Amino acid sequence: MAAAAGPWPELEAAARERRRELSLSGAAVAERVAAGGGRLPEALLALPLLQSLELSGCAALRELGPGVAAALPALHTLVLSRNALGPAGLGEGLGGPLPALRLLDLSGNGLEALPAALGGTGGGAGDAAPAFPQLRSLNLSANRLRELGPGLARAAPQLQELLLSGNRLRALPGGLLPPEGPPAPFPLLSRLDAADNEVAELGADIAALPALKSLDVANNQLRELPAALADCPRLKEANFRGNQLRDKRLEKMVNGCQTKAILEYLRAGGRGKGKAESGREDVRKKKREKQQKKDNGDGEQDEVEEASKLLVKVLHVSENPAPLVVKVSPGVKDVRAFIVCCVLKGVNLKPGNALKRFLTMQTKLHEDICEKRTVATIATHDLQLVKAPLTYDVQPPDELKIVPLGRKEIKAKDLLRQLQLEAEEQRKQKKRQNVSGLHKYLQLLDGKDNYPCLVDAEGAVISFPPITNSEKTKIRKETRDLFLEVTSDTSLQICKDVMDTLILKIAELNRSALESKEGSGSDMESDALCGSGNLNLPLVVEQVRVVDMDGNLKVLYPSKTDLATVSSLLTVIR
Repeated sequence: MAAAAGPWPELEAAARERRRELSLSGAAVAERVAAGGGRLPEALLALPLLQSLELSGCAALRELGPGVAAALPALHTLVLSRNALGPAGLGEGLGGPLPALRLLDLSGNGLEALPAALGGTGGGAGDAAPAFPQLRSLNLSANRLRELGPGLARAAPQLQELLLSGNRLRALPGGLLPPEGPPAPFPLLSRLDAADNEVAELGADIAALPALKSLDVANNQLRELPAALADCPRLKEANFRGNQLRDKRLEKMVNGCQTKAILEYLRAGGRGKGKAESGREDVRKKKREKQQKKDNGDGEQDEVEEASKLLVKVLHVSENPAPLVVKVSPGVKDVRAFIVCCVLKGVNLKPGNALKRFLTMQTKLHEDICEKRTVATIATHDLQLVKAPLTYDVQPPDELKIVPLGRKEIKAKDLLRQLQLEAEEQRKQKKRQNVSGLHKYLQLLDGKDNYPCLVDAEGAVISFPPITNSEKTKIRKETRDLFLEVTSDTSLQICKDVMDTLILKIAELNRSALESKEGSGSDMESDALCGSGNLNLPLVVEQVRVVDMDGNLKVLYPSKTDLATVSSLLTVIR
């Protein structure tokens, strides 16, 4: 029976409000879990509507307890990272099948073994129905796994992403592929991350993964790369850095070349084997041609789609030595309750009219997805000019002061009155009955006793949503790193959707800026080996935590489920 020690106000509120999402963290949660015997609380089993559950950073959590899978059948996201779960704590799988589960994160638990259904080496499930038929992403990184078993291929046939970095694996794919079973195990697995392990053997059966697009085996113990990698029909991104390869020419390519050039080298008989590979290459070439005909152009179309995608790399809070945090005061709840923030590094606004295009893009988003700022408002800042920590607060209209973009310092109430007069004057000039839709956001603060504002460490207001942000953090051509902010009085999800789109649009502009510089070239030997340079360099999105005044987490962006709305155009490296 699951433990129940002391009250759980978070669970009581979730039950009362019929919540679909729940995130538990902090010292108080850890104390209650410890008091309950290291298990999840019994009250959690009374939330059958729950679709997303996160309980991370709780060293007291050793096991889930029985009945979790049966009690939470609607779960599609389960994040249990940085806890102390052992193999027994996971039960057989997760205590039963979870038919709706799409994302499972068990990273950072120190696991040395897994249930068979999650890739352990025990007996498989045989002909039983898949335990996780909808599972798309499985994160097992930062554990102590030494080997994997074939059960995962049967339990999660729809798996697309398998993250295994930071374990002690010695072979890949190793026992992950069933010796007998589906003719094409993991038919949809497109990303395999096994960096920072002890992998000394990368088997030729890696080519049995027909959908593999991204492979990361950096910082392992590989001495050579199998020529069979060239038979992976859709492999577009591969990271082999940090391996002491025997073929020094190949090692130099690995450290400076695009994947395509590396695969071409392997295909031509590289990896230090010389002409001995030529006979096998003929066989592989025929196999590739047969596969291409079978795909009937799918591979070529996929290559075009992938080439058109933009890259964004997420830097997690745990990897960031100085993560930015935004504190939220209780007063915003009655004024403009929702805020989502992140840091975006690596933008290029110098070429041509890049800055003008950036500002035009922001205006267009305000008109379209933000519905003329009435549902959400975007603020973009030069990160170098932002003095952290930041506080999202409220102030009375006659006390709040800001230096608006292009204006002198002014009180908020005077600025609002000034903008309303300008809107009215424009209405008269254009002989309209009402002010234009562009100015309707000015009415959102009517009757409010306090106005929302984002305040920096020096007490300066850098943002006054939905009206303006400050000249103090104004973006310039030289700006490389951005602090992005989206606020709303409607919903948190709207903030996230707008932020997703904003990051996509900035990535598109950044690619255009890089393409305008194409042809600058390089004299480095690696450039000669690799051919043309890679213009699709990823922007880095740093997670920003929004917390209450006591430090309890309210929002983390981007979380594991964010940026999904733009996934067809954006490749997110997490």
